[in-house]
Formats: sequence, C-alpha cells, structure tokens
Amino acid sequence: MATSWLDRMLSSVADRGLPWVKLPSASATPLRRAAGMAKALVGEQGEASGVALARELVGGYEALPPEEKLAFLRLLATEFAPDEARLKAAMTAYAEDPSPDRLLALAEAVEPPRQELLRRMNMAPGGTAALVRMRETLFPVLKKEPALKVVDADLRHLLGSWFNRGFLELRRIDWHTPAAILEKLITYEAVHAIEGWDDLRRRLAPDRRCFGFFHPALRDEPLIFVEIALTRGLAGAVQPLLEPLDPATGAAAAQETARAADTAIFYSISNCQPGLRGISFGNFLIKQVVTELQQEVPSLKVFSTLSPIPGFRAWLDRRIAAGAPGLLAADERKALAQAADGKAAAHGRGTKGAFKALLSRSDWPDDPAARKALKGPLTRLCAEYLVGSGSKRGPADPVARFHLGNGARIERINFLGDTSPNGMRQSYGTMVNYRYELADIEANHEAFVKTGKVARASAIDKLLAASPKPAEAESPKG
Repeated sequence: MATSWLDRMLSSVADRGLPWVKLPSASATPLRRAAGMAKALVGEQGEASGVALARELVGGYEALPPEEKLAFLRLLATEFAPDEARLKAAMTAYAEDPSPDRLLALAEAVEPPRQELLRRMNMAPGGTAALVRMRETLFPVLKKEPALKVVDADLRHLLGSWFNRGFLELRRIDWHTPAAILEKLITYEAVHAIEGWDDLRRRLAPDRRCFGFFHPALRDEPLIFVEIALTRGLAGAVQPLLEPLDPATGAAAAQETARAADTAIFYSISNCQPGLRGISFGNFLIKQVVTELQQEVPSLKVFSTLSPIPGFRAWLDRRIAAGAPGLLAADERKALAQAADGKAAAHGRGTKGAFKALLSRSDWPDDPAARKALKGPLTRLCAEYLVGSGSKRGPADPVARFHLGNGARIERINFLGDTSPNGMRQSYGTMVNYRYELADIEANHEAFVKTGKVARASAIDKLLAASPKPAEAESPKG
C-alpha cells in the first residue's frame, strides 16, 4: 500500500525520537512489552520520543497473537480506567459548588487515561488503521466480555471525531483508478457480489458510476462506496442492471443509455471498514453524490435506490408460523389455495397452509400461477413491514431506517426484484425503491427521527389501504 505524506513525516519524526526512548527489556514477553510501552506512552513528554514510542507500541500490539491482543484490550479496560478517588473528589466538589472550573475538573477526572493513550497511538505511522482494526477485534467478544465495552466506547468516540465529514474525500472510482483500490471493491462489495474483473468492468461502464469516501490516514482504503446505474425511469429489478454488456455493441449502447438517462439508481452501498461500524458516512455520501451527478449529467431528474430488504423474510416467516390474524384477505387465501394445488394440506390450513406451502417451494418464482397468487400479499405485507405498522419507532429493517433517516421516501415495492439466492433468502426476492426528493429531504428526516413518521408515495398508501379488514381476516388459527 502506498504511504501517505503524513505517515512518511511521522516515520521520520519517530526515527529521530527513537534514541530518546527507553523500551522495556527485550527478555520480557511480547504482551508485557506492549503493556510497558502503553504505560510509558501515557506519561511521555517529548514529541519525537512520543511518536517513536507510539510506533513501537502499535507494531508490538499488531504482532501479538489474537488471544494476547484480547489480553491487551482487557488491560486497557482495567488499568487505564479513571482514577476512582480523583473522580469521587471531583464529583463531591462539583456537587458543593457547580462552578465552571469544577465542571472542567470533573470532566478531566471522568475521561479515562486510555483515551489519551489511544490518541497518542494514533500519532504512530499507520496508527489510525491499527486502531480501526483494534475495534474490529473487539466486536466478536463484547457479549461474552461486557467489561470491554468501555474500550469500544472510547474507540468509537475517538474514531467518530477523526472520521467526521470534514476529513473525508469523495472520489469517483472508474477503470483508471489504481488496481489496488479496484481489488478492494471486489472484496468489499456487500450487496451484490462482484464476480471478478469482467463484472467490475461492467459496473464501471459509461452508464454506471461509482463513488467512494476516503480518509487521509487510510489513503488507499475506501471507507464506503456506492454503485449507481443511469437509467430511463425507475429500475424495479437488479438482475438486468448486473447483466454483462454485449462484447460487440455494449460500450456504444452504454454510452447511449447514459446520454438518455433521466434517473440515477443507487443499487449498492457497501461499508468497507468493520472497525468503523456505527460511524455513519452513508448519509453524506448519498447527498454529495447527488450533487456531483447533477453537475455531470444535467438530464437526471430522479434519484432513487433499488434496495434490499434484509429483514422481510424472517419477519414474514415469524408471522406465518404464529398464525398472525389479519395476514391475508379472503380472496388472497382462495388464490393461494388454488395455486398451491392441494399441497397446503401437508402444512395445515389457512395462513399456515397454502401461503407457507407456496413460499417453501424453491421453484415458485418460475410458476406463473404461484407468482400471480403471491404478488399481491407479498407486496402488501412488505409495505406493512417497511412502514413499521404498529410501531411508533418506524420500521425495524436496517436499510429502511438508514434511507428514511436520511430523508428519502418509500417510492415503490418491487416484486421479485432480486431473484438471486441471497435476494430470495432475505426477502423472497422483494426489493424497494427509496426516492430522494431534494426539496423534501430535510422535512422527511426531521419527521422520521422525531416522530417515526415514514415518508411514502401514494402507491404505498394504496397497498396499506388494501390490508384485510377484521371482518374478512382469517382467525389466528387459520
């Protein structure tokens, strides 16, 4: 990986400061050496020597085997916590006299020494990347070791400051981008897997766009990237967007599509750094990319996603298994029973019969009768799920909450929009368009975060209005 000018400068400073650093004995175990350097770094006064010691500590920590890395993190949680006596004294003093000076003293007493240690580790060449990886190491063990949550909280607080929008650089990624970054796109794509270089070339064709956020401390590491298709009208299925171009005519056709496009479809957004989980960049990314696209392609009038619905199938399966009342209307039950062709009897009656029988068939997307019977209930129930019917907090689906929280509205639900194995596994193939109307983004955002109100198009309201009434709904027993 190419080094940044900052890393080169810090390495030079560290080299000059190393003669002034007293390192732990070489005979000590690697873990003891790391612990000793951590304690020394917190108290180090010199600038060059501090950078040199930080470099040695980061290198020593990174070289530890996994179990010893966890032991080091446990040490951070216990031996670099706030001084209890000092904290109690500051609390008592502030309670007696809540003056600004005593509030400042209390704030200083509350901050754990490990935050200063982490700040100083960040000064090492490659320190920021090492701390991102350190936080990633924590995630698998937090449930088993809740005492480590304080370390995670400190890392999240500091990384949230270091990775705020002011430090991020938006870059367009195309076929001329360095191969090291293009390889990472193939690795990090989390929504629709990129099947090698030919597939990547298609996603960077003239009628496609790709943008990513980068940070100066992670020069060749995208933090998040978005893939966009330029189309005529809303796209309702992802497979056509992923199809390869014709070798003979594809490039010309893609250029013509780009010239005629009036819609930008954001069809994949992938976070690339697990250690930055919970630190959001996507809202800034979408808004800035919209601005970039408006300037580059003035003909674009509509900005929309084609998004997965990762929680829908699990939610629906639970409701079917529970025999939830009001799931299906009478005409839907009749159509499902006819399409199931008698197979419902093997699964019970009603909701837990024909509906479950059809959905359990792997071939139902290829059966015209099954598709016709399932389209109405699946689309309507997906609308209920995305709107979060019955919940004051809005939908539980994480992708829905992301886009609605960014100010989008639910525009359209697409039956069998993703027939890949992953799409069927997540949502029985259903996808959704979230539309970003620039004039409404802020109002939609405020309404959602303050009241849970979900912005949606009239087509979604029509689906919700078609929900079965109590008189026609089946009973909990089916």
